[in-house]
Amino acid sequence: MSKGWAGGSTRHWRRTRAAVIIRDAALGYTCRAHQDGWCDRSGAKPHTCARQLQDAHHTHGRAITGDDPRYIVGSCHPCNLAIGEPGGDPLPRPMTRW
Repeated sequence: MSKGWAGGSTRHWRRTRAAVIIRDAALGYTCRAHQDGWCDRSGAKPHTCARQLQDAHHTHGRAITGDDPRYIVGSCHPCNLAIGEPGGDPLPRPMTRW
């Protein structure tokens, strides 16, 4: 599992994500990851851009840049999933136990 995802989502990350989406919407982006070419540069899996800011994509990987907004762009959900995390996506971890 990526060390950058080991702790899961935090309140700080959710605030950063919201700020990035608001920033990119104010700049006129519909999916910055696609419009800036991150899908092409990363060799993303085949997908169709939804052209709606829903997620925040770490352009160089969270383990490298942390949650610095300078390295995060707003993206639609399909583009963010298709691009993935540099070096591979983290494995899902259960949030509750039965």
